[in-house]
Amino acid sequence: MLILSLDTTTRAGSCALMQTGRVLREQAGDTSREQAERLPGELAALLERESITLQQIEVFAVATGPGSFTGLRVGIATMQGLAMATGKPLVGVSAFEALAFLGGSGGGSKRQDPPYGDRIATWIDAWRGEVFAALYENGGEVGAATVAKPDVLLADLKGQATLFTGDGASIYQERIRAILGDAAAFTDPVHPLLAGAVAALGGNAFRAGQRPPPHAIRPLYVRRSDAELAKDRAFRP
Repeated sequence: MLILSLDTTTRAGSCALMQTGRVLREQAGDTSREQAERLPGELAALLERESITLQQIEVFAVATGPGSFTGLRVGIATMQGLAMATGKPLVGVSAFEALAFLGGSGGGSKRQDPPYGDRIATWIDAWRGEVFAALYENGGEVGAATVAKPDVLLADLKGQATLFTGDGASIYQERIRAILGDAAAFTDPVHPLLAGAVAALGGNAFRAGQRPPPHAIRPLYVRRSDAELAKDRAFRP
């Protein structure tokens, strides 16, 4: 099965091709250009490098967030267009889930000893001194995803051995070490590319019978947009 995947949750993002469970190629995006400018060109270039046509793709997969509002809209819309044009399914995958997959036994990221993989903190930069965060234990998400200041999240993790991963964990790595000390470990790399994991998880979901129509995919925002917040303030009595 050939899967084409895309992640636009970070500025660089990444795209990947997977065939029968093996990543053929995974590459980061060009950060010198906005995602709206370089997509779907980067996907077309990826296909060309592997001598694969768009019509050969059997499943499309896309990271649904969280991340920047613009990046998520561009990424999802791009993959929706390709899936609709080819009549193939599009599977949405949470970036949190992709990070947890890479941090656990299914991903292949190198982990520091001791093995902290049973508790994985997935952190994605949310700007404004905050991170989008979700906690995984034994392969399952614990509680609801949130957006908060790092110190608030770390207060709940004191004394608990935790593996951190994601660009948010990379940005606040020194703060995490200062508060948790030896209880904190980090994936290698701390900020991995996600498209390969998105492809793997999308393929798993497809084989499990999840085959939603492309238009059904919705972004995972976690934080409400500035426009929504401004609208609420305007109508507040």
